[in-house]
Amino acid sequence: MVARDAVARLEDALETNQYDILRYFERRMATEDAADALGDLMLTAWRRVDTLPVDVEQARMWLFGIARLVQSNSARGDQRRHRLTDRLRTALVAAGQHTAAADHGLEVRDAISRLEPDQGELIRLVHWEGFAIADAAAILDIPASTARSRYQRARSDLAEAFSSHDTARSHL
Repeated sequence: MVARDAVARLEDALETNQYDILRYFERRMATEDAADALGDLMLTAWRRVDTLPVDVEQARMWLFGIARLVQSNSARGDQRRHRLTDRLRTALVAAGQHTAAADHGLEVRDAISRLEPDQGELIRLVHWEGFAIADAAAILDIPASTARSRYQRARSDLAEAFSSHDTARSHL
């Protein structure tokens, strides 16, 4: 049976730290996945409430330790999905069941998803939504100079990804 005191301390700790933890997740994963990760953290914290430290700062560190584990599990899942996607793409190409146009669209989305989340969102805002870099910077709440440097880095990373993919494809 869970002690009411532990439940109350957990509720207080989560209420006090939820926005910091959400920002922690947003800096490490796709923004759309951050809220789900926060939900996973809350579920895990509830399951482990008996180990919640009494000290407020220790409780905060305990929550961030759980956040690190949740983020790590999410990253491993992403890696498994990317490997599976690569294997399926290779199998489809080998079977001749994958059109070049469909493959290109998948390749673009896949390459963008592999960028740092902030870079990927910047590329999407500029190229898919039609915003100028300065406008995208305002949407992302970052300085325009930061957006320009992230944009250049993202373009370089994408060019490298497509270059290496074209090289690999020529060997098929």
